[in-house]
Amino acid sequence: MTEKRMSRWYFGGIASCGAACCTHPLDLLKVHLQTQQEVQKRMMGMALHVVKSDGVLALYSGLSASLCRQMSYSLTRFAIYETVRDMMGSTSSGPMPFYQKVLLGAFGGFTGGFVGTPADMVNVRMQNDMKLPAEQRRNYKHAIDGLYRVFREEGVRRLFSGASMASSRGAMVTVGQLACYDQAKQLVLGTGLMGDNILTHFLSSFIAGGCATFLCQPLDVLKTRLMNSKGEYTGVTHCLRETARLGPLAFYKGLVPAGIRLIPHTVLTFIFLEQLKKYFGIRIIS
Repeated sequence: MTEKRMSRWYFGGIASCGAACCTHPLDLLKVHLQTQQEVQKRMMGMALHVVKSDGVLALYSGLSASLCRQMSYSLTRFAIYETVRDMMGSTSSGPMPFYQKVLLGAFGGFTGGFVGTPADMVNVRMQNDMKLPAEQRRNYKHAIDGLYRVFREEGVRRLFSGASMASSRGAMVTVGQLACYDQAKQLVLGTGLMGDNILTHFLSSFIAGGCATFLCQPLDVLKTRLMNSKGEYTGVTHCLRETARLGPLAFYKGLVPAGIRLIPHTVLTFIFLEQLKKYFGIRIIS
């Protein structure tokens, strides 16, 4: 008899929250770089500017919204992907084909992106608030206050501003992270050179983080601009045209900090997830 552990449906949300606590300053810098109309500061310059202007703790501005986002967006996409994958795996003799992982990841990510849009919008606004003039700052106290104020002051539809971009980005990043992680781990284990250990988890998640960064960066830029706008864009197409006027590289603005943030976030998420699965997962004896 052999024993293996299966992930519980909420482990993805918990693991993502743990990773977000470690990588939040990088996410904040990414948002600041993406919302520049012209390239004025690079990553280190922006980090120094934030610390000098508002102190070291300003790097964690909007952390509550980031955690709220993970417990809506990431929990949903992980729950859908892992639950369906494990159900299909229990009825078949081998692992899912890669194309099925891609389709499942896209569906889970699209759904998670839509569910997490309100928290994602508040997260972007809270992170970007400090660089606005004092009279233009929204000054949300925390994520729940931000959600309530947007609902009260701007209506329900505004809570889902940028939902199409957030959902599309969610689909792309989930394909890059979950589907590519599963496939990379399967290939690494298939070589027989490495076992199912933390080194394998690190290598597989590093590959997945690189894939996710490349796939989702253009959508991430558009999503950030739409969510942070104050009515200057009439829709996704208008935002796309205005961004395109800045040149093709505008769609990859903040690529380095996005990669520096998303790759460690992906690595930490899957390491935390595998440890949660190992010690607290559902025992399956076969």
